[in-house]
Amino acid sequence: MAGGMNKLSDSTLRKMYGKESPGDRYFADGGGLSIKVTKMGAMSWLFSYRLGGRTSTPQRLRLGSYPDMSLKTARERREQCRAWLAESKDPRHQLNFTTAETLRPITVSEALNYWIREYATDNRANVERHKAQLKKHIFPYIGSLPLAQCETRHWLGCFDRIKKDSPVAAGYVFQMCKQALKFCRVRRYGFSTALEDLTIADVGRKQGKGDRVHTDEELGDIWRSVNSLKFKPYYTSLLRLLMVFGCRSQEPRLSAWTEWDLTKWIWTVPKEHSKGGNRIIRPIPDAMKPFIQVLHDQHKDTGLLLGELKDSSAVSQWGRTVWKRMGHAEPWSLHDLRRSLSTKLNDLGIAPHVVEQLLGHTMPGVMAVYNRSQYLKDKREALALWCERLELLAINDTSNVIILRTSHE
Repeated sequence: MAGGMNKLSDSTLRKMYGKESPGDRYFADGGGLSIKVTKMGAMSWLFSYRLGGRTSTPQRLRLGSYPDMSLKTARERREQCRAWLAESKDPRHQLNFTTAETLRPITVSEALNYWIREYATDNRANVERHKAQLKKHIFPYIGSLPLAQCETRHWLGCFDRIKKDSPVAAGYVFQMCKQALKFCRVRRYGFSTALEDLTIADVGRKQGKGDRVHTDEELGDIWRSVNSLKFKPYYTSLLRLLMVFGCRSQEPRLSAWTEWDLTKWIWTVPKEHSKGGNRIIRPIPDAMKPFIQVLHDQHKDTGLLLGELKDSSAVSQWGRTVWKRMGHAEPWSLHDLRRSLSTKLNDLGIAPHVVEQLLGHTMPGVMAVYNRSQYLKDKREALALWCERLELLAINDTSNVIILRTSHE
């Protein structure tokens, strides 16, 4: 190689090993790497370097013994040391650190739990879902492996098992793990790039944004089922809240009574329960006040809006099958109710920014910075109109719906 690198060979080393000599000898391989042969024939790899340029005192770092450390491994270690020097890092300190990491390595489960503890708990509303997925799909298979030694193929084995039944879930778990490993790497807690070259398409399927909007007949059917208590009380109440407020299912599922002001009739979703990390303020329309009051009377002692805290997986599983129970021809999900509310309210003439605030979306551009208005009056009117619309759809009569006009009209 250029620069006088790689002067030694495996055959030369084998001939020197174990042979006695009058004194210690040194043989250079190039690039700072050399091997010391003692008079008794013992051999050890050395890396010579300077930290402050040619005028600084040369230092010599022992890398390992031959043949325990092969020529190939010694050269790899040399290149690592040279890379550390290029970053102005002392190879001696870096080698000690990596050796300690090897002797007591961070495991996959420790790294992922570190991300859960230091990031997801405060920044993810569905952190319990993350914990459950890791416990089910990752920890039993590779959780005890050292993170640095867990290769891409080990991770793919986990994702492939998920993909057999749910390719979308496989992509979701992959994204979560990839973010967690990056978080650990940036914080210098643990190092792994095993997932860096993979994309969702390599492990599963990305969840589509979807375009399913309920027909008026479907919405009327669902609202009738809510009024007739067709489902168990928990899910009947959940479905009513999702239909009226267009909220994400985790918002009422996690909701505590401390979020509900029954004097001003305001529901404030805290940022820790919001997917976007923003507080969401929704007025409670008159049509919903008796229902909310009944829930409060029934569940106030539990502290929870719905009286119990169901796992997100249980709610999701129920939501995936409700369309069949309704006898609808085309599948729909609980999340599609948000899209239906958004579409129908826009069709009814509600200003887009009011609809976006009801959904809990971040305002676009500079509006997110300067416009802090909650548009409570506009949101209250929109939800009142929406409740009226649902009642009329339930009786198949939409002729009396009043269309609200936007200010520019």
